[in-house]
Amino acid sequence: MKLASYIHKDKPTYGAVIGDRLFDLKSRLGDKADSLVQFIEQDLLGEAQKLVAGAGADFPIGEVTFLPPVHKSVLCIGVNYKSRPGELSATGYGWNYPSLFWRTLSALAAHLQPILKPPESDRLDYEGEVAIIIGKGGRRIAKERGLSHIFGYTCFNDGSVRDWMRHTTANVTSGKNFYQSGSIGPWITTADEIADPHDMTLEVRVNGETRQKDTTANMMRPYEELLAYVSTIMPVEPGDVLATGTPIGVGGALNPPVWLKAGDVVEIEVSGVGVLRNTVVDEKA
Repeated sequence: MKLASYIHKDKPTYGAVIGDRLFDLKSRLGDKADSLVQFIEQDLLGEAQKLVAGAGADFPIGEVTFLPPVHKSVLCIGVNYKSRPGELSATGYGWNYPSLFWRTLSALAAHLQPILKPPESDRLDYEGEVAIIIGKGGRRIAKERGLSHIFGYTCFNDGSVRDWMRHTTANVTSGKNFYQSGSIGPWITTADEIADPHDMTLEVRVNGETRQKDTTANMMRPYEELLAYVSTIMPVEPGDVLATGTPIGVGGALNPPVWLKAGDVVEIEVSGVGVLRNTVVDEKA
């Protein structure tokens, strides 16, 4: 099932994507779940599947304004594809463990919302990623149980202001958290619909030109290993987002570098999920 959060007739709600239409779930589930995060917390997928089975959708996708699918903690993994350490030409930095950083909710736009290029920098870059949504919380999750904790998958653009990432030697957080500099969506595809999560194709296009293309088979650390590492540090909770890293091909690593500018259209496509599309606009000072 594909599950989206959106605004319809000025009301925030959520529902199932059926082709190019939406089946509203919030109106049918009532007090059981006010948001997709609560839907995941209350384990309502089975009930939703019964509601949707054989039913017609309520209204076209074109009638809604998309919201980020879930609104909770966002933790990101850096340098997690086999091609990336070479692309970054890293020296003196160990890749023996995952690189972690937080991303604030305000730093992410929804599907079809603008990505904002801040006036403080001309070095806005894209990073296409697969993000996992936690379904079952836990602490010190064993690798062999990792996949059972994943509710679903979505597309993620870890938009990065590159010069601000280098304000200190070992902290990228500044450049990862400019307002609406990245995006997430358009919806969540539940784990039961993904045939092989270790072989999902990820493609990033800028103005129709493919810049990044790889498969999750080439991750340095698969989802379950990342979950084991993160949950050793802290508990993970239903609705949490874990963005799993980007492959080779970011604009800042091209020769010469190619930065995003106003009018550029960035598309992140993940097989089995869909296409996250955003247009870059200049943020007013």
